[in-house]
Amino acid sequence: MSSKAQSIQTSHPAGRSRKKAERGRGSRRSVRGGRSQSEAPAQGASADGTPVEKQDPAPRVPAPQVQPLLVLISAPSGGGKTTLCQHLLATYPHMTRAITCTTRAPRVGEVDGVDYYFLDADSFLKRVHAGNFLEHATVYGNSYGTLKSELLGKLRQGKDVLLNVDVQGAAAIRERALEDPELKRALVTVFLTPRSLAVLEERLRKRGTDAAAVIQKRLGVAKQEIAQWKNFEYLLVSETIQEDLRRMLAIVQAEKMRTARAVPPEI
Repeated sequence: MSSKAQSIQTSHPAGRSRKKAERGRGSRRSVRGGRSQSEAPAQGASADGTPVEKQDPAPRVPAPQVQPLLVLISAPSGGGKTTLCQHLLATYPHMTRAITCTTRAPRVGEVDGVDYYFLDADSFLKRVHAGNFLEHATVYGNSYGTLKSELLGKLRQGKDVLLNVDVQGAAAIRERALEDPELKRALVTVFLTPRSLAVLEERLRKRGTDAAAVIQKRLGVAKQEIAQWKNFEYLLVSETIQEDLRRMLAIVQAEKMRTARAVPPEI
């Protein structure tokens, strides 16, 4: 037999062995998987290949919302309420500032509708006569006022509203809230004050913006304002900025958990 014939004869058994081995491996894969890839049901079909109707997801039920707050902060001049309000707004993004109206001229960098609503004297007076303001006052020849529509509009959007007013403005808003259930339900009043007039005087002097006579006049007014602390729901004796902010946030969270405002449990 030639060498060519021997080569042909010896190649056939090896080829048949490889084919058998491949068939064996293929059958083993089929057994392990329980079903070969060619037999797997297509997406959207049942195990026997019957098409399955796609189910629409269940509609999402919106979570009930906690009733929003109208947080009113008042303090004597130099008491730190502006600083506290700035830090509270920066820390608590769900809260927005109530924008008040004024007749004074805009200062450098102030924007109408962002810092204040700037009105001329006639426009302001028309709003006073129309009863648009919850409170208004004239300070050093300029008029300031808080629009009822400003507060209710933001509360109805589900936003917590922060209002920074003096004690006279706070008294007017408390009185108006007695006549308006929506305002009464949202209102939370906080009085911020230094521990003593001596501490307040030191703060005013450190400012370096007022003459000694002006400081004494401010202290006289502050003494009368501090005497009103009992008319507020919370008294916050000022310490440091961080501590004042921590306690203010605690007040907000506690008010959110009042049974009159909290979302009731599902039973």
